[in-house]
Amino acid sequence: MASRSASEGTAGPSLQDDDFALFGLPRRFDLDRALLDERWKALQRQAHPDRFAHQGAAAQRVAMQWSVRINEAYHRLRDPLRRAAYWCELHGVPVDAESNTVMPADFLLQQMQWREALDDARDAADIEALLQTVEAQRRERLAALADAIDQRQDARAAVEQVRALMFIERFIDSLHARLEH
Repeated sequence: MASRSASEGTAGPSLQDDDFALFGLPRRFDLDRALLDERWKALQRQAHPDRFAHQGAAAQRVAMQWSVRINEAYHRLRDPLRRAAYWCELHGVPVDAESNTVMPADFLLQQMQWREALDDARDAADIEALLQTVEAQRRERLAALADAIDQRQDARAAVEQVRALMFIERFIDSLHARLEH
């Protein structure tokens, strides 16, 4: 893999392949985690720079590029939100969370209610109850995200779920932080 030059034109993964193609996986939200891990290990074994030590510094640099590329792809595919955001980007609808914070009105209202509930929480039991509610919403949103990607191939609907889930993940982190204090 790493010793192949771009001009050879042989079949096999390329540094320019998308992450799913690199790992030989379908472009889906629902991935087999064990298979992803297995393919990551196999690709890392193939691209390990030590395997190319006898071919010189240039071959080792190429192997290092492969290793970095494989690790970046693995970490992106391993994380459900990053994988979904990447899928949306591949389908021409980037999440753009930094510049586009548009949310449906009902979800904005839900956010305000959760924040008020957190402000009003008197003890750990109140926070635990809120955490269970938010985690239930997280599970529902993940199921809706899987449906948008795997069943409907609807990148716009998937982006909406990703944005909502990004907020939910941050809010869950703040709930855990409150529980630790």
